[in-house]
Amino acid sequence: MRPVLTLVALSLLASSSLAQTAPTSSVEVNYDKPEDFRDASLDSNGYERGADEQVMKELRSYLQSLGKRYLPAGQTLRIDIRDIDLAGRFEPWHPQAYTIRFMRDITWPSIDLHYVLSQQGQAVSQANAHLTDKFYLQRPGRRATSDRLYAEKAMLEEWFRKQFAVQRQNSS
Repeated sequence: MRPVLTLVALSLLASSSLAQTAPTSSVEVNYDKPEDFRDASLDSNGYERGADEQVMKELRSYLQSLGKRYLPAGQTLRIDIRDIDLAGRFEPWHPQAYTIRFMRDITWPSIDLHYVLSQQGQAVSQANAHLTDKFYLQRPGRRATSDRLYAEKAMLEEWFRKQFAVQRQNSS
């Protein structure tokens, strides 16, 4: 009878330890009046007016993946994006190029946001940030790929790493 009790006790301990999950980090991304964004559309139909769902969905997903990479467990980051200006511009005077964004030195990406970093429900830090990358075309390793938001993602990753990776090292 004693081996059965030991087995039952071990089973209960194992199931209770599985039920307790370690805290994870999370990133919540909100868009504040996306219809007023300067430029967050990937086609000329939204030419420099508002944001389309594809851009917002892709940037939200990317920021959440950065959170998994750089935020320590138990931290929550809320990002309110207030404006987006994608890299490049549409140049409708080019024949057959209505959906092509032309990348020029003067058409760098920028994103205005406000963030609040919390740990256990308490704000650790918060600030407004204006992200720009005026040298996005000159940076090594930042060449156009099939990802139409490559410049914005590179800019967001650099900001995220500089802003939050240090805190991760300090909290370990």
